[in-house]
Amino acid sequence: MTYLSRNIVLAEAATAAVALPNAAQFELPEKVLQFGTGVLLRGLPDYFINKANQQGIFNGRIVVVKSTDGGDINAFSRQDGLYTLCIRGIEDSEQVEENVVCSAISRVLSAKSQWAEVLKFAASPDLQVVISNTTEVGIQLLQEDIHQTPPQSFPGKLLAVLYARYQAFGGDKSKGLVIVPTELIPDNGSKLEAILLELAHRNGLETEFLDWLETANHCCNSLVDRIVPGRPDVGSYNALSEQLGYDDDLLTMSEVYRLWAIEGDEHVRSVLSFGQVDKGVIIQPDINEFREMKLRLLNGTHTLSCGLAHLSGFETVRGAMDDEVFGSFIGHLMLGNLLPGIPYPVSEAKARDFGRQVLDRFRNPFIEHRWLAITLNYTAKMQMRNVPTLLHYYQQRRGVPQSIALGFAAYLLFMRGTHEQNGTWYGELGGEQYPIQDEKAGYFAELWQKLSPAVLVTTVLQNQALWGHDLGQLPGFANQVTEYLQQMLDHGAYAAVTTLLNNQVLVEK
Repeated sequence: MTYLSRNIVLAEAATAAVALPNAAQFELPEKVLQFGTGVLLRGLPDYFINKANQQGIFNGRIVVVKSTDGGDINAFSRQDGLYTLCIRGIEDSEQVEENVVCSAISRVLSAKSQWAEVLKFAASPDLQVVISNTTEVGIQLLQEDIHQTPPQSFPGKLLAVLYARYQAFGGDKSKGLVIVPTELIPDNGSKLEAILLELAHRNGLETEFLDWLETANHCCNSLVDRIVPGRPDVGSYNALSEQLGYDDDLLTMSEVYRLWAIEGDEHVRSVLSFGQVDKGVIIQPDINEFREMKLRLLNGTHTLSCGLAHLSGFETVRGAMDDEVFGSFIGHLMLGNLLPGIPYPVSEAKARDFGRQVLDRFRNPFIEHRWLAITLNYTAKMQMRNVPTLLHYYQQRRGVPQSIALGFAAYLLFMRGTHEQNGTWYGELGGEQYPIQDEKAGYFAELWQKLSPAVLVTTVLQNQALWGHDLGQLPGFANQVTEYLQQMLDHGAYAAVTTLLNNQVLVEK
C-alpha cells in the first residue's frame, strides 16, 4: 500500500470512505504562519481552515515552523503536507464517523535549518495570520538576541518574524498580523503581546517598530477545546489504512466536539473568515464565558467525579457514563450543582447546551479516558476548579449542593494513603493498590492515621492554606460531607451514589 500524497488525492485513488480536497486547494496562497506541528493544531485550527478552503471562503494555506529537524517533518515532506483526520464520537446523541484528508498545510520549515526561509515568508504580502501551540511553557520571556539564527524561544522567533515584516514593508500599518496563540494558559494573547513588547525593548529595537508592533498587530486571547488523541493503536491504524486505501504516518484521531473561542473585533473576524464555516469557531470581544463553562462544567465535573468513580469500580469515563446510576449522578452533578454555581454571568440556556455537549463527549465510545489519570494533582484541581463554584452556589442557593458534597467526600476517601513507596503514596481498594499522585498526599495520610472521619472533614475544610477560604463556615456542608464519607466507609462508594439518587435530594434547577 502507498502513502497518502498529492498524486493519490488528484487521481482520487483513495476509497470513498474519505473526503478529498480538490485540485484548486493546492494552489491557494499561503496566508498563515503556524508555530508547531502537534496534533491539537492539526485537529482544530488546521481543520477549520481546511473546511473553509473546501467551501471557497478563507482560501489560504499554512506554512508551518517546526522547532527542530527530524520527526514528523519527514512525513509532511513525503505526504505533500497532507494528513487524514479521523473524527469519531457523539454529537446530538448520534454517533459520528468521518474521515477527511486535510490539505491546509502547504509546507513545513525547520526553524533550525531553514530560518532564512521563515524570515523570507515574513515578508510575503499574502501573510495575514499567525497561529501557535508551543505548550504552556512556550509563552515565556527569555533574555535573548532575536537576531540569532534562530532565536531560542517562541516569542523570540515571532518577534524576529514581525521585525522582518516591519522592515520589508517600511512600517506599513496595513501589513500587521492577527496573532492567535492556542497555548492552554489564561489570557494567552495578552501575555504573548506583553512578552513581545518587553523583548523588543531589551533588544533595543526602534520606537517606530514598537508602535507598529502594538498598534498594527492583534494578539488575540483564545481558548481551544478538542480531544485529539493523535495516532491510534496499531490494530486500529491497520484497519483504518485498509478502509482508506493508503498509509498515512500523520493520521490523526479526533473527537467530534470542537471549540476555538477567539477574542477579537470586526477586523479580526474579517481576517479569520474561516470562522464562518463551523459553529465551533466563536469570535467575539469577550470569551471568558467559554473559559468558565469549560473550567466549571467539564473540568469541574471530572474533578468531583474521578475519586468517586474510581472508588465505585469504574476505570474509564465512558464506563461510568454507561452505568445508569453513575451516569445519572454525573448529569445531576454538572447541571444541578455546578451550573448554578458558575462564578461568572453565563446564560443558563447556553450553559445547559454546553453541559449536554460535555455529557455527549463523556459517552464517546472511541475515547478511553481513565479516571486515575484525572486524579493527578487532585487537590490543586479541586481548589481551582470547584471551590469558586461551591462558594458561588451558596451565594445563589443557600443550601448544601448534595452532589458536590458527595464528590468532596470521595476525594477525602481517595486521599487515604496507606503506605509510601519510592516517594509515592498509595491507597487501597478491594485489596488493590492505586497511586495518589498529589503533592498533599502525605498531609492526608497523616490526618487519616490520627483523626476520626468527622474531625478529619472539619480539619480539611477549615484549612485555608488549601482552599483560600474556610469551607467549614458553609452551613451544613461539613455535616453532609461527613455523612457521605461515613456511608462510603460503611457500604462503599457506589452504594452512596445510589442512596443519594434514591433519596431524590439532588437540586434540579
